[in-house]
Formats: sequence, structure tokens, C-alpha cells
Amino acid sequence: MKAIHSAALMAAAFALLVISVPVYASNMDVGIESSARKSYVFKTYLKDDDIKIQSKDGAVTLTGTVAQEPHKALAQETVASLPGVKSVDNRLELKGEPGARSADALVSARVKLELLSHRNLSATKTDVQVKDGIVTLRGEATSQAQIDLTTEYIRDVEGVKDVKNDMTVSEAHRTPAEKTMGEKAGDVGKKIGNTAGDVGKKIGNTASDVGEWIDDASITALVKATLLYHRSTSALNTKVETIEGVVNLGGTARNASEKDLATKFVQDVHGVKSVNNRMTIE
Repeated sequence: MKAIHSAALMAAAFALLVISVPVYASNMDVGIESSARKSYVFKTYLKDDDIKIQSKDGAVTLTGTVAQEPHKALAQETVASLPGVKSVDNRLELKGEPGARSADALVSARVKLELLSHRNLSATKTDVQVKDGIVTLRGEATSQAQIDLTTEYIRDVEGVKDVKNDMTVSEAHRTPAEKTMGEKAGDVGKKIGNTAGDVGKKIGNTASDVGEWIDDASITALVKATLLYHRSTSALNTKVETIEGVVNLGGTARNASEKDLATKFVQDVHGVKSVNNRMTIE
């Protein structure tokens, strides 16, 4: 009787396991799809795109259309960084006219993403025009330092041949000295050391300042996009992991300058609290 009872219990336990596994997988898949929709990247950058997310046992398929080429990579990297995701099949297509696939359109999309991704660049008040790889920027900035940093960053974006920065410092942010000295503000900008951290202290326009929380998956996706679209870091073999806003960089760099530049670009991405650069020099 004991043997029969034990066998019955084992059979019941096995049946329960068989039933519970699909239920767990289903709940996990729903959670993946929900987390993707609630992510900062999907709510901010991809909100106007038509993206369908389907997960089956952690294998995610992305279908639909996006307005800009970089959005395909953003969607994939965000989803790939979510807990429970095992793989991502990216079937997203670029919508719009053939002109949307031109070299200038791609450069424009990369530049706009760059402006939106970095806390110390002006995005909402900047107009971007691209012709034959030459980028013209117009609009307002909070300081000459921000204008200089914007030029520096955009000039390094893949596909950009030159930058014509016609941005001006908004009247509300000009100091009395800046109003009288005018062009001398450029000299002041050079003294900030050309680091995003130094400029950040002068601008004070960080995501945390406005109480904005950005999820780790979105931060990872933005960091990867930043490193990919900058010609100075696009060739780096970099691994990115984000834990509660702290970005860990692994992989290899060709020299110390490349490693330092990767840190500089990453520490200015929205949501990044700090960067642990553990890359090794080849």
C-alpha cells in the first residue's frame, strides 16, 4: 500500500509540475511584453512606432514598423536586456518613403537620437538639418558650454562630415557677463575640460534633477546605441550591463583614450548614475 501511495503522490506531483510550467511560462511572457511597453525607451523614443511584441517561453519576436532606422536597434536592445528574455527575433521594418532610407536621413536619425540620449545636450529646442553629411543645428542652449559639447558630440557621430552649429544661448540663461562679452563665451567653454561631467555641473540638466526614473533595460539600450553610433567607439568590443542605474562596461579597447572616451559618452546618458569601466586594453 505504501508503494502504491508513494507512486500516486509522485504522479500527482509530476502532473502538477507539467501544468504549472506552461502557466509560469505564460506569466513570464506576459511580464516581458508588459515590461517592454512600460520601459522608458518604448514610452519616450518608440511611442509613435507601430511595434508588436510577442514572447513565447522567453523567445521574443518584434514585428511592425518604425519611423527611423536606429529605433530598430533600440527596440531590440531594450527587450534583450529584460529579465527572462532568452532571444530576440527582430523583424521590424522601416516605414515611409524611399527617402527615409537615404544616407542623410540615417545621419539625421542618429543625430536626433544623440541629442535625446544625453542629459547635457539640448534636444527639445534644437532643429537638425542634414545635407550631404553636413549637419546644421539651430535652436537654443542653456550655455556656450552646452553648444560646444553638442558640436563635439555630433561631429563624432557616424556619417557626419561636418557640423555647422548655429545654436544660440537663450536670453533667460545668459549672465550679465555673457551678454556683454558675447563671443568670449567660446573661450570659457574650452576651459571646462571638454568632459561631460564638467559640463554637467555647469548645466545641471540631469534626468535625476527632474525626478525622472529610467529602467535599467532602457539605459543599457541607450548606452549601446551611443557607443555604436559614435565613430570613436563604434569599433569597440564592449559588453554593457546596468544594475540600478550603474553601468558596467566590459570588453576591450585599443588604447586608454578609447576607454576614457567610452566612459565619457556613457556617463552622460540619461539615467546613468555612475560608470564602472572594466574594459581591458588590447
